[in-house]
Amino acid sequence: MSQTIKLKKGFDINLAGKAENKTIEVTQPDTYALKPTDFNGLNRPKVIVKEGQNVKAGTPLFFERNVEDILYTSPVSGEVVEIKRGEKRKVLEVKILADKEIEFEKFKQFSSSDINNLSKEDAIEQLKQSGGWTNIIQRPYGCVANPVDSPKAIFISAFDTHPLAPDYAYILQGQEQYFQAGLDILKKLTSGTVHLNIDGEAEVAQIFSQAKNVQLNKISGPHPAGNVGVQIHHLDPISKGDIVWTVNPVGVVIIGKLFIEGVYDTSRLIALTGSQMKNRGYAKMFAGASLTKLSKNIEGEDNRYISG
Repeated sequence: MSQTIKLKKGFDINLAGKAENKTIEVTQPDTYALKPTDFNGLNRPKVIVKEGQNVKAGTPLFFERNVEDILYTSPVSGEVVEIKRGEKRKVLEVKILADKEIEFEKFKQFSSSDINNLSKEDAIEQLKQSGGWTNIIQRPYGCVANPVDSPKAIFISAFDTHPLAPDYAYILQGQEQYFQAGLDILKKLTSGTVHLNIDGEAEVAQIFSQAKNVQLNKISGPHPAGNVGVQIHHLDPISKGDIVWTVNPVGVVIIGKLFIEGVYDTSRLIALTGSQMKNRGYAKMFAGASLTKLSKNIEGEDNRYISG
C-alpha cells in the first residue's frame, strides 16, 4: 500500500545555476577509468586485464577476492592504457582509451514475457557476469550488495533534493521500457516490497506513475527528503540484523537494458550545473568519464558542479 510522508525538518539550499532541461552536445572524453574506490567495501580487487589489452563495454576488469563471481566491468570499449597502482601495489584505477564507436559484450536478451518467467538465479547470474550487479547497494554500510543475502525490501529514490541535483524525470525520458524491465528484475530479488519514492510536491512523470511491481510512495518536504536513507527510516526502518538494498534510477535503467538489449550500457545524461557554467543543461556520458574536456564549458575554476 502506497504511503505519503511529509518531512518538516530540513533545509533547502537554493544555489544559482541549476541545469536547464535541454541536452547539450559536448566533446566526448578520450579516456575513462574504473576505480575500486568508487565502490565502498571493495578492498582487495584482483585485476584480470593487462595494459595494451583491448576490451569492450562489459568486459571484466577486476573482481573482489572475497566475492570472485561479482565482476567489475569496463564502461566503454577501447585499449587498457594504464593500470595505476599506489602504495603496496594497491589498485587505484584501470584507465581505458575509448574507441570512437563503443562496442559491447553480448549477453543474453529477454523479451518482457521472458523476464516474467526468468528465475531469480538466472537473473542474478547475468547481473554478476555483466557488471550490472554493482548498481545494487546494501544498507547498512553502503557497499555493493551480496547476492546470497535476501533483503527485506529494495528502495529507489526517484528524486534528489541536494543543491543543483539532476531531474530524473528528464534524464529518464524515453527509457520507460528499460526502467520497467529493471523493476521487474529487482522484484525477483526480494520477497518484500520494491519501494519507488517520488517527490510528493511535483508533477509525477509518467515513467514513475505507470510503474508496475512497485509501491509508489510520495515524499515531500525540504532536503534531505530525497535522501534514500531518510526514506528508508520513514517507510521501513532497518532493525538489528535487517538488510535492505537501494538502486539509483539510472541503475534501474542500466539493469533493464542489460536484459532487454543484452548489453551493459552505462551511458546516462549528466547535469552540467553551477553559476559559472556557460551553458547549463545535460550531456550524455558513459560512467567513468574523464571530465577534463568539459572545462571548455566553464568560465572559471570554482563553483563547478557536474552531477548525474
